[in-house]
Amino acid sequence: MLKGISPLISPELLKILSSMGHGDEIILADAHFPGESFNQRVLRADGLRIPDLLAAILPLFELDSYVPAPLTMMAAVEGDTLDPGVETAYLKNIHITNPNVAPIERIDRFDFYDKARSAFAVVMTGETAKYGNILLRKGVTPFL
Repeated sequence: MLKGISPLISPELLKILSSMGHGDEIILADAHFPGESFNQRVLRADGLRIPDLLAAILPLFELDSYVPAPLTMMAAVEGDTLDPGVETAYLKNIHITNPNVAPIERIDRFDFYDKARSAFAVVMTGETAKYGNILLRKGVTPFL
């Protein structure tokens, strides 16, 4: 256990976060996401909800300020609807450390799958919300 680091962050996840460079992307995937089909670096965070992981990760992780959208989620498939409460819950915890972050970008399901193929890692969570996947793009950590 380390001081100042949430116990939700496993040693494996901490290593992944610290190994990522600016511009690298990580996906926090819902429990339904086919992570193993798209990426070789998959971590398990079963039982953890994405809002809680966002609150744990974002104090350690600078979002990319050089792109229009450092946060990306999957858009609803035609004929389906999004639960606005999912994004609201995510933004509540994102805004704790990133109050001025750009709005979340929504992309087509298959475009999101393409992003998963090139992501640095995919974290499979216990999130059960439909369309609950979110991609985070890492930025440059400012000098303190």
